[in-house]
Amino acid sequence: MSRGAVGAFALAVLTTGCNHLKDELLAPQQPNVISPSDITSATGAEGLYVGAVGRFAIALDGSPTNSGSNQEAAWNSAGLFTDEFRNSDTFSQRVDADHRQLQDNDALITADYGGLQQGRGYARDAANALIKYEPTAKAKIGEMFFDIGFLELTLGQEFCNGIPLGQTVAGVPQYTQPLTDQQVFQQAAARMDTALSYVQGATDAASVAVANAATVAKARALVDQGQFAQAAALVGSVPTNFQFNVNFSNTTVDNQWWVMGPSVKRYTLGDTTQATAPVLINFLGINDPRVPVDPTVKPGTPGQLSSVTFNWTTRLSGRDDPLPVVSGIDARLIEAEAQLQAGDYAGMVATLNNLRSAPRTIGVFTVPAMSPITTIPADAASAQQLLFREKGFWQFGRGVRMDDLRRLVRQYGYPQDQAFPSGAYPGGGTYGSQTNFAVPDAEKTNPNFKGCIDRNA
Repeated sequence: MSRGAVGAFALAVLTTGCNHLKDELLAPQQPNVISPSDITSATGAEGLYVGAVGRFAIALDGSPTNSGSNQEAAWNSAGLFTDEFRNSDTFSQRVDADHRQLQDNDALITADYGGLQQGRGYARDAANALIKYEPTAKAKIGEMFFDIGFLELTLGQEFCNGIPLGQTVAGVPQYTQPLTDQQVFQQAAARMDTALSYVQGATDAASVAVANAATVAKARALVDQGQFAQAAALVGSVPTNFQFNVNFSNTTVDNQWWVMGPSVKRYTLGDTTQATAPVLINFLGINDPRVPVDPTVKPGTPGQLSSVTFNWTTRLSGRDDPLPVVSGIDARLIEAEAQLQAGDYAGMVATLNNLRSAPRTIGVFTVPAMSPITTIPADAASAQQLLFREKGFWQFGRGVRMDDLRRLVRQYGYPQDQAFPSGAYPGGGTYGSQTNFAVPDAEKTNPNFKGCIDRNA
């Protein structure tokens, strides 16, 4: 199922450039656009739903078309922070993100955080209106709870311990205490349970799609909590060919990977080589069929920073190409990690080879059938390296990689400098030691928030 571009029409009037996080969190969810009298009907509820879908797309990987925005969304910043991409821009905040040396008041991360938090508010408002004025629209209500939960999941996967999950009610901020990432994952899983409760037993296509999406997202939240077997048991019924896509359109919302890559060349494909970190991937040098290098880019093409050569992948070359938020491929990888945790390395390889055995569609991009893995890992370290490299290729560019590298530190005991790029930075200096983004200083408008509880992975 695809969704996302439909919400962009509402965003054309809702979005007027980059707002500061303070203004975003304190403002009504629909500023100066929809009055209270406009939403006291099923039609008004549908309008809120459309706007929320669009805000969800922008929070993850979008920007309003022709807005002039070169602002990252959550998946973009996460990709730059890891080995997926390298900075090819002169903008200091992008250099800092690529270095893993971000300030707590970083403007780009502040905007990412605001997009995720405000996206929660749009989805909550839409859910409340649908429940009141269109209670039979259960698939849409379930979808809004999925959106809330997935944005919360993303916050927990990218930001430090100490994330407040408040809300704005009738224009008044409802401040909450900061939560640890683990508490955020628990709340995200509970949101997915709510989403599932609205579509339970329904057989129409929209309800089935929401049920599959919420199931995979809840399983990801369980994996983040170290509940691997429970997560694998949950996703067994999700078909491998399932995709829950976020859509883009060159008349409404651009795919931000196209903006940051082919359009303005601020990011280039990652080329990390680090002997001390075998889990890291040289996405450019390997040219894997799941992340193929775009052959149409002229050799030697400079990025915005002329000293950096621009390279890209055909997987993310389209301005309006959809991307899966969650998929059946994700479900199979969750099952493979449970096998890893159980010491069933042969079973893990069999699961990975099943994915390789046939063409797989990711958005509109088709991965051809691939040769099987022929060697069964002999030990846990080799099995971990194999699984996380396979995950890196299958889930490239969808915000998963940062969470995986954090989990390698938190759950698997890797030192941060063996899970993330480290050592000499290609542009000069050295990489930092950060493994997450700080909840930005702008959140200090919340009197309960004093900064990150800690910066642990």
